[in-house]
Amino acid sequence: MNLPFEETRKLGEATRAIHCGEGVDSETKAIRRPIVLGNSFELNSSSETLAESFDWNDPDAFNYPRSRHPNARYLEERLAGMEGGEDCVVSSSGVAAISGAFFTLLSAGDHMISSRICYIGIHGFLVDHFAKRFGVELTLVDSTNPEAVRAAIRPNTKLIHIETPANPTTLVSDIAAISAIAKSIGAIFTVDSTFSGLVTQNPIALGADLVMHSLTKYVNGHGDSLGGCVTGRKDLISQIRLTASVHLGATISPFTAWLLMRSAATLPLRMKQHCENAMAIARYLESHPKVKLVRYPGLESHPQHAIAKKQMTGFGGMMNVILKCAKPDYFTFLKNLRLITHAVCLGHTESLVQYYPQEGDNPDIGVLNYPEDIGEGFLRLSVGLEDAKDLIADLAQTLEKLP
Repeated sequence: MNLPFEETRKLGEATRAIHCGEGVDSETKAIRRPIVLGNSFELNSSSETLAESFDWNDPDAFNYPRSRHPNARYLEERLAGMEGGEDCVVSSSGVAAISGAFFTLLSAGDHMISSRICYIGIHGFLVDHFAKRFGVELTLVDSTNPEAVRAAIRPNTKLIHIETPANPTTLVSDIAAISAIAKSIGAIFTVDSTFSGLVTQNPIALGADLVMHSLTKYVNGHGDSLGGCVTGRKDLISQIRLTASVHLGATISPFTAWLLMRSAATLPLRMKQHCENAMAIARYLESHPKVKLVRYPGLESHPQHAIAKKQMTGFGGMMNVILKCAKPDYFTFLKNLRLITHAVCLGHTESLVQYYPQEGDNPDIGVLNYPEDIGEGFLRLSVGLEDAKDLIADLAQTLEKLP
């Protein structure tokens, strides 16, 4: 692409997904970025320019791939263009991206507020490490209620973090309302937007300073790579790149970055199908006599449907399903599925479902993730790109086998 980066903001969603970070290879004239596997790069060889090779504020100054490398940079340019951020840093996983950001921005004695319901890996990191080991004061709140966020503010509150829609319960928080709260006290505001699939929600436009994604999920979409990113303010991204990549070593591999670059090009098209399929399946399940509850942001019955409708252009492919059955019957349901696979992860081309039992080895998990009406547990369904009628037929035949 021959347009300057700033001009990409004027392009449409699908155009940005295809062209941002792309270009003709100067050596081979290939119209797709090649995979650069080198682990060392030639440095400037004059006393006047040597320092430029080690300028951490220049994301295009390549010297050693732990700090930055070409494929990571191409992907960062694409994601920044798609998300509407000033800059982006990619990492080896979603947890690496988020924890790297928090390690960068918070110090002992600082206070942060976080969504109580968030990905269990981040919850464990915050509670077991940041709060217990590193001296960061932590308050977990129901972020679906902005006033609960406001009430948690302390004089030393430095960062407010929310996850919306939340994993695994699909609860939705009001990004603009919480952004206003953060700005009123000068706190950094971060949003984990993984469940949105990036293109159905724009936290930066709603006031977020930084947006995080597990690229492993929708951006990858094909179940074949692992990665994470933080996008937003350039001054913050430069700091995170130095800490997460250089000091923590959470660097993405060139091949993985190339795979994610490939996948991101079709993300807008894929998300439309995810959203369309999920809505059809959510409505089918909500009307089924053996289903107790369906929680999907696109349904009018979702407790934050009005907020989701206001801040999302599509409702994603994630939903919760509670069946009218005992715990053993959940396993009957899972074993009889033909197309849908019982597996972790989400956002794949194929549909996946994961069973969350009410009890677990960690007693905190129940308090963390499960609403009061959970009963014997619930299913987190990630609706894929298959024909909706085939998915509905698969669900219908296994539901028929339940008592």
